[in-house]
Amino acid sequence: MPIIKILPHAELAPEGKEIKANVGDSICEALLDNGIEIEHACDQSCACTTCHVIVRQGFESLNELDENEEDLLDRAWGLEAQSRLSCQAFVAQKDLVIEIPKYTINHAKELH
Repeated sequence: MPIIKILPHAELAPEGKEIKANVGDSICEALLDNGIEIEHACDQSCACTTCHVIVRQGFESLNELDENEEDLLDRAWGLEAQSRLSCQAFVAQKDLVIEIPKYTINHAKELH
């Protein structure tokens, strides 16, 4: 079972956290299943950028970006070369290290 290491995030994981993930789950699903309440305003349908993460290690093990995700990522706050929408990035066999950006483009947080 792969491990996802979440780097410290002031609200969601102040001291960072390591979680176990199922192969084939999206990063977003894995985070939510383990109590990391990442925003996902579109209910994980690849229609917003609120679940944006930066994959610091293990990026090459993830599925490839499709055109829709690439287009949406252009609107994400803090975009980097290793940015992904966590609802579209599926866990493989390799451990991951991710950073959840400090901000999203949402003006108000959704309660899920």
